[in-house]
Amino acid sequence: MTVNKLIQHRPYRLGIALSGGGIKGLCHAGVLKGLDELGLKPEVLSGVSAGSIVGALYADGYTPDEIKELFDDVSFREWTQIRIPAGGFFRIDPFVKFLKSTLRAKRIEDLKIPLRIVATDLDHGRSVTFTSGNLVECVAASCSVPVLFTPRNIDGVNYVDGGVFKNFPVSTIRNECEYLIGVNASPLVADQYKMSIMNVAMRCYHFMFKANIIHDKELCDLLIEPPDMGDYDTFEVEKSHEIFDLGYNEAKIIVAQKLREISMLNADI
Repeated sequence: MTVNKLIQHRPYRLGIALSGGGIKGLCHAGVLKGLDELGLKPEVLSGVSAGSIVGALYADGYTPDEIKELFDDVSFREWTQIRIPAGGFFRIDPFVKFLKSTLRAKRIEDLKIPLRIVATDLDHGRSVTFTSGNLVECVAASCSVPVLFTPRNIDGVNYVDGGVFKNFPVSTIRNECEYLIGVNASPLVADQYKMSIMNVAMRCYHFMFKANIIHDKELCDLLIEPPDMGDYDTFEVEKSHEIFDLGYNEAKIIVAQKLREISMLNADI
């Protein structure tokens, strides 16, 4: 089926889906910079966890370089508060405060680009996609890794990280856009690890999150998955610039390989 035929049936020509991945999600900003330079601007975005953060900032009007700068010199401790376990080892109140002071839009529907934010309804055991509502609260819910962070309560319902069911939210916008680019910052890699309660728990979560992306990867028209992303830890914030550059360089390589198909889309846009 040609691009022109599909445009008649779907409201958006280009959509971009952004996976979870902690600080590795900063590669999303690098990819967006590479696509921006090629004139490829998404008309709709979907994001989960780290992808929801980058997606919200980008949809709010921040450039990829500005997004990168926002994460300079940020540490895990700065964005969390330790607490006696009652749903999670850490509160993310400092992170929520950062979002409130940074994001200009207050509600999802106020963003310059439509955004779908994926979270997990912990009370009813299902994946939920927010298309409207309090922007900061929905992003915080999407980022609340179970056990590590306290669930986020929205309208009486407890939510945790959207990656539990859907760590690569391609299917949330697949039927809305003619051409879909997926950016996966969480390749499935069985790397070395240290034997501790926290490391074992996080390793199990990572395998669970990463295993549910297989179907969504197949739905992409173009998949950007930087192969070296598996070399970085989820909270390795000091490597943020390296991660950004990996995304930027990988976008340029992959788009060059798909030049003819991308050129057709770019011409239509």
